[in-house]
This record gives sequence, structure tokens and C-alpha cells, in this order.
Amino acid sequence: MYLKHNLAEDNIRQACAEFADTVGKEHVSLVHADLLSYSGSHYQSYPWTEDTVVLGQVVGYPNTTEEVFQSGTSIEGQYIPTYGGICVDFTRMDKILRTNSLDLDCTVQPGAMIGGMVGTGCSGTNATRQRPRKSSAGYDLTRTFIGSEGTLGLITEATLKLAVKPKCEVVAACTFPPIRKAALAVQSIVSRGLQVAAVEILNEVQMRSINEAKSTTRIWKEGPSLFFKFNGSSDVAVNDTANLVKSITESHGSTSFTFASSADEREELWSARRASLWSIMALRKSPEDKVWITDVTVPLRRLADTIEKTKKDIVQSGLLGAVFRHVGDGNFHTLILYSDTEKDIAKGLVPRMVDMAIAMEGAVTGEYGVGLVKRDYLESELGKSTVDIMRMLRLGGNFTMLEISNIW
Repeated sequence: MYLKHNLAEDNIRQACAEFADTVGKEHVSLVHADLLSYSGSHYQSYPWTEDTVVLGQVVGYPNTTEEVFQSGTSIEGQYIPTYGGICVDFTRMDKILRTNSLDLDCTVQPGAMIGGMVGTGCSGTNATRQRPRKSSAGYDLTRTFIGSEGTLGLITEATLKLAVKPKCEVVAACTFPPIRKAALAVQSIVSRGLQVAAVEILNEVQMRSINEAKSTTRIWKEGPSLFFKFNGSSDVAVNDTANLVKSITESHGSTSFTFASSADEREELWSARRASLWSIMALRKSPEDKVWITDVTVPLRRLADTIEKTKKDIVQSGLLGAVFRHVGDGNFHTLILYSDTEKDIAKGLVPRMVDMAIAMEGAVTGEYGVGLVKRDYLESELGKSTVDIMRMLRLGGNFTMLEISNIW
């Protein structure tokens, strides 16, 4: 038997006023502009317009765990208030609560730019369950909570593993004629077991958009490019790895390989990677144009085929689309720029990309999460019985008040 709620406009208005009185007016906003800003954006993947979006009724700004009451996060439509409701902004909960240098961990609040990552489960392959590095006690509730995207409760604190800052770091970039050769170079590098801290890919569309938008101080070669970070305890070891990677990329057709070792040079070289989204946004022909951001993950041996086919599909669609981000783990992202009249074309691209990833034994998302956009694809990847268990967990109880630690 389901509860029925009185959703009449007057009742909702009175409830919001009572809510503000209960938690304090300084912790809430009922302003239309605020409600709209928390109901969508021009760089999320769930289609919406300011005219058709369902607004939440109230935005809350908690300061402590005790003041927390709902949630919403990320860019695959997780925070879209399709039924109205309360949106929680954790901006004020941004403190580092504890740092344990001997144990190499720290405890932070979600507003320290970590809550969304835990909620969507991105980059969590190094997670364990409590502050000790190992545990075999009971159900792994941490892993259950990670990736639940607010459906089981809210993350108000997270315990994170700390890494020792490397003594030496080198950044490098190289360019290829076709993107397939860049992806094949990544496969060769990773399969050799080389200690590369990061591998990022930006295709020629992305590099050209960075130049056109003047997003960085540098003019880049407009071809598919790989960006690397190498770090370690000695210059010799780091440089040896970087030179070996250079040799491998050249064997796959790289036409240039640029090193940067000083802090300023590293910052300049890595700036292209950070400028990816904003450079595409800068090329909008109209303020109403949107960018569809999404990602998939495939086994490394399937990476070159998947990226190549995705790029071909985007080109054939006639839309401006970039392939980018960290391919070292088989995860790549796309940015697709489209207008309202091109929305259906964009909506056709993403399902084909997801279906191809699943056919390649991959996953519908590696970082951005499921949200409203990819929920219908979960059964294709995981099977109906697995998704049914998720629904049972969601309906069977609320874990909001559980104390769950996670070390990344």
C-alpha cells in the first residue's frame, strides 16, 4: 500500500513555509531563480528547458549532519526534481574534519568536493571499508552505499585515503593522425604495466575547440592528443618511464611528444585537459544551446574500436562532438553540442554509444552515474534480477543515519 500525499499548490506552499520555520530561514531558499538553478543546467545530459522543467519546492543548505534531509547530485539527471521536492546543497558542509598523517587518511564533509564522487561511485577502485586497510567483517555496506546516487540516503562524511605527494612529476603530451592509433598506444602502455599516474585523451574536435575558444594560453596542434602524468620518488625513474612511453607512442605513429617538468610548464601543458568542457560551451551559437556530457567504459582491448566507432557516429550525425578524458582505465567521455532542434539527433547518439559499450562487454557509465538518463540501460548491463535486488534494497529501508566510512 502506497502513501498518498496532498500535492495541491496551497498545501505545498504551506509545507515549505513550515519547513523554513522548522530548520531556520537562513538554511533554505524559496526564490524562483534558486529553484531553477537547482533543476538543471546547460551541461547536463538529461534534456530540459526552463519552460518545461519541474521545479523543486525548496532548496536547503545544511551546516551539520543533524540538519540533513534529502539529496541530489551529478550530471546524468540525478538531481532533476521530476516530482518536485527538496534539493540539498552541501556547499556549507565543506570542512576537513580530521587528518591522520600516520594512517594516511582524512575525514571530510561532502562539500569538500567529494560527495558527488562517492554518490556516483566514480574512481572508487581503491576503496576499502573502514579506516583499516582491510576488513572481512559482515556485509560491505560501504560499497552498497557508494553509487546509490542519493536513493539510500545522504553522505555527510567520508573517510578518504591520502597519498604521499610525489617528489618528482613530469607532464607530457603527444599528437596522432587518427584517434585509433592514440587509443592503441594507450593499450600498449597500460598492458606493459608502466607506472603512469594519468592518461587523458582529447580528440581533434576538442583540441580545435580549445584553440577557437582561446581557453588556454597555448596554441595546440589540432589532432587527437594524449596527455600523460608521470610521478615517483626520483627523477631517474620518472624520466625513464616517460621516455619509454614516448618510444611506445612513436611506434604507434605519434607525430610529436612534448615534456614539461617545471611547475609552470606542467600547469600550461595540463591546462588543455581542464579546458575541455568550457571550450565546447564557448562555441555555442545560442545561449540556449546545450552540451550533452556522458561516458562509458569498456575493456581496454576494446577501447580503440569503441572510440573509433563513437567518433564516426558523431561525425555522421552532423553535430559537434568531442571525445575526451581518462582512457587509461578504458573509460572515455563525450561532449555533444546541440540546439533544441537537434535534440532528437543527440538523443539518438547516446543510446547507440551505450549499446555499443555493453556489446563490447563494458559498462553504461564509469563515473557520471546512472541518473534519469541511463536507468533504463541497467538491466542490459546487470540483468533484471540484479536491478530487482536494487529496488528491494531501496524500498526495504533507509540507510541515511548509518555511520559508513570509505577510504578511496
